[in-house]
Amino acid sequence: MYDYTDFDEAFVRARTEQFSDQVRRRIDGSLTEDEFRPLRLMNGLYLQLHAYMLRVAIPYGTINPRQMRQLAMIAETFDKGYGHFTTRQNIQFNWPKLPDVPAILSALADVGMHAIQTSGNCVRNVTADHFAGAAADEIEDPRPVAELLRQWSTDHPEFQFLPRKFKIAITGSPNDRAVTRAHDIGLRMVRNAAGEPGFEVIVGGGLGRTPLVGQTVRDFLPKADLLPYVEAILSVYNTLGRRDNKYKARIKITLHETGKEELSRMIEERFEEIRPLFGGHDQALLARIEAAFAPPAFVNAPTDGYDLQRKADPVFRAWADTNLAAHRNDQYAIVSISLKAHGATPGDATADQMRLIADLAERYGHSELRISHEQNVILPHVHKSNLAALHAELRGTGLETANIGLISDIIACPGMDYCALATARSIPVAQEIATRFDELKLEHDIGALKIKISGCINACGHHHVGHIGILGLDRAGVENYQITLGGDGTETATIGERAGPGFAYDEIVPAIERLVRAYLEHREGPGEPFLAAYRRLGLAPFKAALYPAEGARDAA
Repeated sequence: MYDYTDFDEAFVRARTEQFSDQVRRRIDGSLTEDEFRPLRLMNGLYLQLHAYMLRVAIPYGTINPRQMRQLAMIAETFDKGYGHFTTRQNIQFNWPKLPDVPAILSALADVGMHAIQTSGNCVRNVTADHFAGAAADEIEDPRPVAELLRQWSTDHPEFQFLPRKFKIAITGSPNDRAVTRAHDIGLRMVRNAAGEPGFEVIVGGGLGRTPLVGQTVRDFLPKADLLPYVEAILSVYNTLGRRDNKYKARIKITLHETGKEELSRMIEERFEEIRPLFGGHDQALLARIEAAFAPPAFVNAPTDGYDLQRKADPVFRAWADTNLAAHRNDQYAIVSISLKAHGATPGDATADQMRLIADLAERYGHSELRISHEQNVILPHVHKSNLAALHAELRGTGLETANIGLISDIIACPGMDYCALATARSIPVAQEIATRFDELKLEHDIGALKIKISGCINACGHHHVGHIGILGLDRAGVENYQITLGGDGTETATIGERAGPGFAYDEIVPAIERLVRAYLEHREGPGEPFLAAYRRLGLAPFKAALYPAEGARDAA
């Protein structure tokens, strides 16, 4: 993975010193909160419901064991012993004290980490496929390009005060695990007719109060043109984007108001202007970055013991069936470690768990880790002969749950337990759904099903692209939960359809149970996943299950 250069180190240290002085002036009263707010947000520090929250960048989800241990140290020393991994592949500390923030930032800098551009109207943390560099279906590892984008966008003088925050996601695979179509810019690696790798460029995706699937503005863009093309998109958006209304300031609204054809014309025109200015310097930098992402020295060893262990241990077999994915090397597997134990807070990891994950990565995973936007941790390179030993070390730690991609593997924002913007709770709903279906012993029979929960209209829980989406709202001071169905965050991205009126807090889990039982009743056997059944059947049978009284009235 990429290591900081002397320039990176000096830049982050200088930024930390600068913010340390700003914190000192806020504490002694030289800066008011209104004056301090834009300064702290530039450094990832939010003021939430109960305390400050520090959002730390994990660029394109890649982290090493030393960095993970440092996060554990920070959690124990400056927080309440845990951190929260987010849908932006970041980690959030929910309880830091303001005087401690400079020390936290300094500790992060010690291991090549920071909190720069995790907030503000700038290019946020660039996210990527969490199986990057390992996936069997991958054309190329997209992380070098993601790192190029990170370096280019950090403190870019033209793009620090955009009309609104700006999010970029990238995948090197035709199967989209990075939700690229729900981002301001989505980049999907594809091949042209000659077999050359390049990118499909998608613009104008986004969730929130106006959920839209991004539109393709280039079917194929050569890799060498990517950075000037992305700069052209940002430049056009920075000129056209609305600044009179923050709810209409995202590029998805710019695309809608300008029209795809006209916006594409403007992007291409700007691209032709700036393309010659790069002069190949970006490609020289990319070549240096790519050298840092060389694959590990894979071990060549027998794997037959793995099959024997699967047959001998049903608990290990169940975990392997759900938590492993195909690796480009047949002797290896990609391991997803679930941060969704039944009844736990989705995405939370204790300091002890972080240290254990770091140890496992060193022992079994070539010292590589990824954070997924689905709020789990990935060991991308584990030899199959080590899988049983790894699983044995996970047992009893809260990290052994065999539920990746199942109904209890829920994405949930912090909701009203932490967030000042939230209008309803998300975490307790996720916990109760997971606990209920564990009690019913149904989740493995249900199979692949993605539930995503947001505690407000901002949709940090990605509910719009959940197979089942749950949106918590405030209705006259009472929590009310709307359900959307049929959402999809993959290469066939779809915004979910609202099922009908919302449910009270004590009604939402029973409603989800009725919904799932309707799916089990109507599916064409265990081989038909929920999303496929919904697309085949439409809303009607699920709505009837959600609102049985309404169906009884219609029958009468």
